[in-house]
Amino acid sequence: MTTLSWIRGVNGTLGHLAPEHVAGRMRRAFMTPRNLPPRQWELPLLGRAERITLRFGLSALRWGQGPTVLLMHGWEGRPTQFAALIETLVAAGHTVVSLEGPAHGRSPGSQAHVVLFARALLEAAAELPPLRAVIGHSMGGASVLLALQWGLRAEAAVSIAAPAQLLGVLRGFARHLGLPARARAAFIRQVEQDVGMQVARLDVSGYQLDLPGLVVHARDDALVPASESQVIHKAWFDSRLLLLEEGGHQRVLADPRLGEAVLELLARSTQNALRTA
Repeated sequence: MTTLSWIRGVNGTLGHLAPEHVAGRMRRAFMTPRNLPPRQWELPLLGRAERITLRFGLSALRWGQGPTVLLMHGWEGRPTQFAALIETLVAAGHTVVSLEGPAHGRSPGSQAHVVLFARALLEAAAELPPLRAVIGHSMGGASVLLALQWGLRAEAAVSIAAPAQLLGVLRGFARHLGLPARARAAFIRQVEQDVGMQVARLDVSGYQLDLPGLVVHARDDALVPASESQVIHKAWFDSRLLLLEEGGHQRVLADPRLGEAVLELLARSTQNALRTA
């Protein structure tokens, strides 16, 4: 029996007998990330980074000179996963600041979720020069969209392989681990208590996104369905949708078409700003 099959079996049995207890265990697992080491291909860029610490302890890496672009990785991610995009932006004359999200890398905390990531973006933006753009991958992309609702200011924004709503993510996680109905409901309720709001509110279809944007996804993403990008694009009036045939959930970050599309977005937002000045 595989480990996942064993977990599902235990959850299926105990989830009927003690749904709150099982839900609590799964909630802690859902919100407690592992700190995974960088891959070999990330090391050269990591070696050229300037590490900075923001006022409330958030850690970030910085490269380049010029207008600032802020990046946020996803769950159990790292700043240097954006290596190809960072190289493109720096070569085009930008400063890139890539955050280590709460409970990731050297940033403080033991738990992480999309609301904490969104607050981290707001905290970082308050200490940085005006943002040329803000870019997020996966949960980081969802946190970018949420932070924009809470007042994050940037000339443009990019969502990469991001979910459109947290509720679907929670239901998928609970089903994957074999939680029965009562335990699933308890799990979602406990997550809402930690997050401090109803997860139904964390749905991009209810957001007001009034800046130029880019929505990127690979059709073969096995973690976040590409259909989520269609929902985000539909809700985001001034956005371009870039659907790649391949790239999965992580390799999409290294696709050169991502860098090209981001530079095109930045050029378009500059032209828009000049026309309205």
